This record gives sequence, structure tokens and C-alpha cells, in this order.
Amino acid sequence: MLPSRPWPRHVAALCGYAAFAVLFTWPLAPQLGTHLTGSPAGDTGVYVWNQWVFHHEILEQGNFPYFTDRIFSLTGPANLSLHNYTAFQDLLALPLMRWLGVVATFNVVFLLMTVLTGYAAFLLAKRVTGQDAEAWLAGLLFAWSPVLATRGGAHFSLVAAAPLPIFLLVLLRATERERVRDAVALGAVVCWAATTDAYYAVYCVLLAVLFTMGRVLTVSRRPSRPRSKAVPWTLDVLLFCVAGLVFSMIISGGWQFTIRGKVASVHSFYTPMLSLTVLAVLRAAWAWRGTVQMDARVLFRFVRLGAVGAIVATVLLSPVLYAVGIRIADGRWDSDPVYWRSSPLGVDLIAYLLPNPNHPLAPESLRQWLSPRPDAYFENVASLTFVALLTIAAAWRLGWRIPRLWGGLALAFGALALGPFVHIAGLNTHVPGPWAFLRYFPIIGLARTPGRFTVVLMLALAILFACALTWLGSRWPRHRTRLVAVVGILLVFELLPAPRQLYSATIPTVYRQVAAAPDHVRVLDLPWGIRDGTMSVGNFTARSQFFQTAHGKKLLGGYLSRVSKRRVMDARRDPMMDALAWLAEGRELDASRWAALVEEGSAFIQRSGIAYVVIDRARSSELNREFAIQAFRLQLIEADGPFELYRPDVLPRQDPAAPTR
Repeated sequence: MLPSRPWPRHVAALCGYAAFAVLFTWPLAPQLGTHLTGSPAGDTGVYVWNQWVFHHEILEQGNFPYFTDRIFSLTGPANLSLHNYTAFQDLLALPLMRWLGVVATFNVVFLLMTVLTGYAAFLLAKRVTGQDAEAWLAGLLFAWSPVLATRGGAHFSLVAAAPLPIFLLVLLRATERERVRDAVALGAVVCWAATTDAYYAVYCVLLAVLFTMGRVLTVSRRPSRPRSKAVPWTLDVLLFCVAGLVFSMIISGGWQFTIRGKVASVHSFYTPMLSLTVLAVLRAAWAWRGTVQMDARVLFRFVRLGAVGAIVATVLLSPVLYAVGIRIADGRWDSDPVYWRSSPLGVDLIAYLLPNPNHPLAPESLRQWLSPRPDAYFENVASLTFVALLTIAAAWRLGWRIPRLWGGLALAFGALALGPFVHIAGLNTHVPGPWAFLRYFPIIGLARTPGRFTVVLMLALAILFACALTWLGSRWPRHRTRLVAVVGILLVFELLPAPRQLYSATIPTVYRQVAAAPDHVRVLDLPWGIRDGTMSVGNFTARSQFFQTAHGKKLLGGYLSRVSKRRVMDARRDPMMDALAWLAEGRELDASRWAALVEEGSAFIQRSGIAYVVIDRARSSELNREFAIQAFRLQLIEADGPFELYRPDVLPRQDPAAPTR
């Protein structure tokens, strides 16, 4: 039990979450400055770079932090408005970096985010249940659920999920009191969410919409009365026909036929299953005979609160909106079309019922099944934990009823997380989920990876778990302490993410000489490239930006969440950059192109201001390495493992030309 006085209870809750943050990331605590919970070659390297470049632009350069010339330095400053910049975490890191160093600061902020996430969920659960111990366990369940614990190995912005429970907490208060100050607080929380992870701002908007619909709309069943039989009969016939079509396609594998000389084929299940799903929903709705009523007065009050919150959020987000405006004015806003089957996949339905794959007793085959691709593991983990599910099931079996709000949110976000088409045990059923339609909606469609909706599902499940445990404790008040203790012990055992894999944050020694060079020079890392969350030109890795946090010099390539097509075209317009991308992808150059570029190599070095070239032999082909040595007339200075440091024999200009636009 937590102490009864208010402030000691909150201090105890925070200390408890801090203790588990250390325990669940062990042995990170004694290695804060030397190791990370994710590989610097992956997204982790970019998240560390975020904090470093934010500090560099504000404190060292005195610049606006949403633009930087540290990457893509030959094609103009990088606009970071659409990058997952984690500005809130960057602000927290700002005063710590000179004191702790880059890596230790990142780890401290990461641990702080887990503590804050647990505490925020504790506040929401306490508001709902009125109990301390049960609410504290709900916070632990949310902050260290398999969903968020797994993200702590790559997607560190998602670990900072505290804005979600705080948004719901403020939303509950705002609808009860309907005060302007609560609407202002809602806008401030949306800004907080947007500056931790842009997805969380989208989730806040979606939560507000669903919450408003639940309060404004009333769905009831109309009394049974004679109705026309033509509609249900027609729907039944159509259902039978489409179901027969699907079944015959399964048996035969589809057909191919000719209509007026044109060949047509029917092999895909997408359209037939969409038709079958829509017909089934219409048939169920007709049988249920529901009616929807709207309370206009309540809707008006909610719209008023929402308008105030939107204005506040817009004002607070004005720095990033300014950068977005610059991007649009420069013609660097890319709007990729949304196609019927092109959305990223969601989580597998079976993944909800799998044991914690991070647990020491979890079989390796489970982790392999969740990793059909090297980076898929972090997106596919969705375990809801057996302790939470069994607690909810036991309370429901004994008479407790699931609250509509939290049950509805769990179902809604659980369905969204399944993605555009439902997969079961790896099999695509081709049954469309809600995301197949909602991804076309403004704002909501910005959350392009549906599997991340599991974060909100986990929050709703944590609140349901707290409610169920509170109800069980009230049913047997004399055994409440023992019940909570036993459930807590089992929960801690199930959540344990051990052994926690750590990754070395060591910077190769070759970058010491690079760090000592003048600030205006550039470094060419090979293999070279440009990468974002959906495309890759060349073969760039986030590790180069991670190493930049030690040497600070400008890079020719870069890795951001979103990179404009225009920047890629600007880079590839240069024959040398295009050739470097070509070679980085493992291709070959014809003899005439090779000779012409070798002749141009020294001029490229001079106008680009490249003082050093670092070749990673583990990732760079021998052909790529040979070309660079010939074209840039490189002289080997030092090597550290696979990393070779070279200096061109032609020195760059002391004041290189401004980047080409």
C-alpha cells in the first residue's frame, strides 16, 4: 500500500517507477555513457542525433532548431518539420548534454520518459478507480507492457507515451467542468504529444473524436415491428452469392477469361472479401434495427471546447508549423497517394494473445515468428499480457461489467491496429479492417503505420485491468491487500524484459581527427546515400549521424523520417553523387562513365569542401572503395576495425561554396 497523504503517495509512485525503470533495463544503469538499448545503426542512432543536433543548432550555432546544415549539406539546409524530431525530449536533454555527454543524456531522458509514462497512467487510473495500489499497477502495466518495452529498442519516441493518459485525464475533467482553462490544457497536451511523437497528436485527435461521439450519439434498438422482407432477402441472396464466389475462388484459385478480346482475371480476394464484409455489416444492422440520436447541445459544448484547444495547440506548435510553411513554399511537400493495398500491415490478430516475447522464458521461435523481416519485430509485438487478461476475465465472470468508455476504446484501437486487412497466424484473410477506410481521412491518415495503435489499446487495457482489480478487491475487502500483492508479483514476473540486450555506443577512433578539423569542412561516409522511413537511395545508415555527434562535421547524406523527392533529385542531379549512390547499391559503372568521373574527382572534392572520407569496409563493396580511392586520390591515414579514414590529396577550399539548391 502507498502512503495515505497526497504528496508522499505521488513521490512513492514515482520512486517505484524509477526503480523498475532501472530493473527492467539492467544492466543499462552502470553503463549509461557507453551503451544503448538499441543499435546505433538503426533508428536509435537517429534519436540520439536528434538530441545532439537540437543542442548544436540552439546553443552552439544560435539557429532555429528546425533547420540544420549538418546533413544533406550539398543540397541546402534540412527542414526537420516532418521528421520525428522528439522536440520535447530534446528540450529535456538540452541542459544535460554538456554535463553528462551525448549518450548518457540520451539514456537518462529515455529512463525519465518511462517513469513519466507510468506515472501519467497512474494518475489516469487513480482518477477512474480511486485506488492507489491498483492504479500504480496499471501504470506499470502500461509503461512496461511488451508493446512499449519492445519499442525501447528502436522507436524511442513511442516510449514517451505520457501525453496519451494525460490527454484523457484532462478530457474527462474538461467535459465535467466545461471551463476554458481545461480546453487550454487540452491544446497544451496536444502540443506536448506532437513534440514527443507526431503519431500521438493524431491519437489525441482520434481519442477526442471517439469520446465526443460516445457522449453526443445515442444508439438504441427500435421496437420490433413488421418490415419489408425484400431488403433482408436481397441481402441474404447477395451474401450467399458472394460467399459462394469466395469459396469457389479458394477451391479453384481464381479464373481467367476473355471479354471482347480483352483478357480479364479474377484471382485476388480483396474486392470479394470487401463486398462480403460490407454486406454482412448491412445485414447485421438491418436485423438489429438500431436508431441513432444526436444531442445537439452537448455537441455544441464539445465543439466550443475543441475550438479553444485547437487554437492553443496551433499557437504552441507555431515553430514547427512555420517550418512546414517553409517546406511548402519551397515545393518540398510530398503527398504520397494512398492506394487500396499499399498501407503498411498491422499486427497479426494472434499477436495479441502471445506471451511476452521479451521474457527470459520466451522461446526463440516466438521472436523469429514476429520477425519476418529484420526490422519487423518492433512493429509486430502486441502481447496484451496474460495477467491483465485473466484479471479482467475473472472479474467479468464474477459479475463485473466492462465500462463502455474503456471497453470501446480498447475495441476501436485494437481493430485499427490490425491494419487494412486482418491477418491471423500469418494468413491474410483479406477482411478489411477500420484502417482500410480511416487512412483516407485528413490528419488520421498521417499515422501511416497502423500497428502503433496498439499503444492506445494497451492504455485502455491498463485502465480496464485497474477497474477489474479494484472490483475484485471490493468484493473481498478482507483479502484485498493479498490479492493486489499476488497480482502485482505475477504482473512483474510476466513483464520482465530480460535479458536486456545492450549495444555499444563506442565511436571509432578514426573520427578523432575529423573532430579536430575546422567546422566548415565536410565528411563523406561511404557507402553514401539518402534514406527515410519509406525509401532509400544508395545505402546510408543512421550510424553515420550517430558518429556525427562526436565529430560534428557536415555530412553529404542523411536519414530522416521523411525526405522530399526534390532533395533526392537535387542530389542525383550531380553526376558524382549519382554515381556514389549507384555504387552504394551494389551496381557497376561502365568504363566510360568511370573514367569521366575519375577525371572530375578532384574538382568535386574542392567544390564540395570534403576534407575526409570514411569508408566502412563491412558495408561498402570493393568496387565502391576502389572508385573512391581513384576518383578522390585518397591517402589512408588511419583504420579502426572496418572503418578507414582517408584524406584527399587535393585540399578543399577554405571557404567552400554555398550549398547548391
